[in-house]
Amino acid sequence: MGTEVCRTIEAVHDLELVAAVDLGDPLSALTDGGADVAVDFTRPDAALDNVRWCVAHGIHTVIGTSGFSAPKLAVVRDLVETTPAVGVIVVPNFAIGAVLMMDFAARAARFFTSVEIVESHHPGKLDAPSGTAVGTAELVAAARAAAGLEAMPDATVDERPGARGTEINGVRVHSVRAAGLVAHQEVLLGAAGETLTIRHDSYDRASFMPGVTLAVRAVAGRPGLTVGLGPLLEDLG
Repeated sequence: MGTEVCRTIEAVHDLELVAAVDLGDPLSALTDGGADVAVDFTRPDAALDNVRWCVAHGIHTVIGTSGFSAPKLAVVRDLVETTPAVGVIVVPNFAIGAVLMMDFAARAARFFTSVEIVESHHPGKLDAPSGTAVGTAELVAAARAAAGLEAMPDATVDERPGARGTEINGVRVHSVRAAGLVAHQEVLLGAAGETLTIRHDSYDRASFMPGVTLAVRAVAGRPGLTVGLGPLLEDLG
C-alpha cells in the first residue's frame, strides 16, 4: 500500500511526494522534507507512535493502518485535542464502494430480521475481523437498536469454537483469509421469504487510491479527529 500511495501522489498534479519512510528510517525525514501531511500504512504496533510523533511536529496525518480499535482512537482524540490545529483522519477502508456498502447496510438493517457479515482478505492481513467489518457491524447494530429490533434469531446450541464467527454488538462477523484474495466483504440480510446481499470487492490496491488522495487533500481543513471517508464524501455534496 505504501508503494501504491507514493506512486499515486507522484502522479497527481496538486500533490508532491517529499519523503518516503520505510522500516528503520527516521521519522525526521518528514520534517526534513517539509511534509504537511503524512500517510501511515504500517503496522498496528507502530502506527500509534507514528501519529503521536506527527501530531507533536504539526504534521496532519492520514491513517490507513489496520487495527485502529476504539481505545487507540481515544488516544488519538486526546492527542489532537492538545494540538487543535492538526487534523488526523483514520480510515478503515479507502475504497469509495466499501464506504457506500457500509452506508447501504446500515440503511437496510432495520428492515431485516437477520444480518451477518462475511469479510475475505489476503493471508498477509494482520487483523481479523477487518476494520471495515467491525465498522459495518457497529453501524448495523446502531441502526437496529434505533429501530427497536429484537435480538436476531439463532437456535444454535452445539457450536465448535469460531463456527459462528465473532460477535460485535450482537452482529455475527466471519473472516476468511486465503491466497488470491485482496479485500472483499458481503453483508447478508434476511427476512421472511427473502434475502438481500450487499457486496463490495477490491481486486487491486489501486481501488483505494481515490480515497487516499481525497483524505490527503481534506485533512488540513479538518482539525481534530475524523473517522472514515463518510464525512469527507458528505463534504463533497
